[in-house]
Amino acid sequence: DCRQYTNRSCEECLKNVTCLWCASSRTCMEYPVRRILPPADLCELRSARWGVCWVNFEALIIAMSVVGGALLIMLGVCCCCCCCKKKNKKQVLLGGDKDDERAAREREKRRVRQEERRAEMKSRHDEIRRKYGTV
Repeated sequence: DCRQYTNRSCEECLKNVTCLWCASSRTCMEYPVRRILPPADLCELRSARWGVCWVNFEALIIAMSVVGGALLIMLGVCCCCCCCKKKNKKQVLLGGDKDDERAAREREKRRVRQEERRAEMKSRHDEIRRKYGTV
């Protein structure tokens, strides 16, 4: 029975995992297993200890909320990143995005100008060969 540890120490009370220590009243009682948190009329959250003496329920709830919120935010960021990656892959598979199209047009323009320069240089060389009779 947990009540036998009342007015002793928290460590003695919590050796039994079914016990709850209330630091404000220095009482050891059975943990109310039907409820997740002990009711306020039994013991205040900031005074209630279970499992270990150095963590109260209030701090535990705050810490778990922060960790849970951080995990949810990280999960949301990961989902967004995955969706963006899939969207970019889909654009590449469907013909690329505007930057790819622009780059392709620039390459084509450069290729056409290069061909024009080659033809011009060939005609100059042909003229020089005819002038000096090397053709």
